[in-house]
Amino acid sequence: MKFNSEILDLETKIVELKNFSKEKGIDLSLEIEKLSKQRDEYLKAAYENLTDWDRVTIARHPERPYTLDYIENMTTDFIELHGDRLCKDDAAIVGGLCKIDGKKVMIVGHQKGRTIDENIFRNFGMASPEGYRKALRLFKMAERFSIPIVNLIDTAGAYPGIEAEKHGQGEAIARNLLEMAGLKVPIISIVIGEGGSGGALALGVADKVYMLENSVYSVISPEGCAAILYKDSSKASEAANNLKISGHSLQSLGIIDGIVKEPLGGAHRDYKCVANDLKNVILSSLLELSKLDVDTLLENRYNKFRKMGSFTEKTI
Repeated sequence: MKFNSEILDLETKIVELKNFSKEKGIDLSLEIEKLSKQRDEYLKAAYENLTDWDRVTIARHPERPYTLDYIENMTTDFIELHGDRLCKDDAAIVGGLCKIDGKKVMIVGHQKGRTIDENIFRNFGMASPEGYRKALRLFKMAERFSIPIVNLIDTAGAYPGIEAEKHGQGEAIARNLLEMAGLKVPIISIVIGEGGSGGALALGVADKVYMLENSVYSVISPEGCAAILYKDSSKASEAANNLKISGHSLQSLGIIDGIVKEPLGGAHRDYKCVANDLKNVILSSLLELSKLDVDTLLENRYNKFRKMGSFTEKTI
């Protein structure tokens, strides 16, 4: 991204000055403030006119907050629930009961890792059928006890391995789509990073669908699209800009309901700020949805997805 090196250099200097000031007891606040303003100007310039490919790179930032980070910063009394009761516990999907400002919620989301070992354990956030079946088990539990559901989406896609296909990957995703359409409790889904393919959609059938400002949501990754259409995965940036995968494009097409602003420079720069904004969106949506009776809730959910897309008929 434009200005990235300048931003990193300035941030390094700011940290060095802060440490030097603390160690030597010298007041360097004016110099630090000057560099901070300069950094913010670079950030504003760099993030003012982002392309869709720029947003892909931000969505994949290794320090971007993941599901467990949001759970830590915006919920209380979280109790993680494990396993699909059929085969195993898939660590790429996490979920459980919690409270958001005292309101009981079932929260489910994709979880990536930060280290190599964590990513191997979490399978880079790419769930197997067992992960989606675990999610469905938690959805059904929430419905049984009339608890609303909040889903946090962040995956490049469902795991494409042979073992996953043998265990019914396609069926597990399709089952989630079918069952979520009829769950008799409010559902809110938020794309917090990457929203890739059916792996994302398996948590995406909801009454309200939101995206963080620098997240992306698409039927295929830009690299995959470029490889298929252009026979050249290096054209991923061109594919990204043609896929309309940013929140602004998807909101204009009626795919999502809203965009949650991120701190200047991206969500990774201030976990608490973006978690608080996310919490406010969730609470306001739950308040709105709680006023609907079950029949209206289900009818609105059905119509929401039924009207997506458009087609023309030509009589011959």
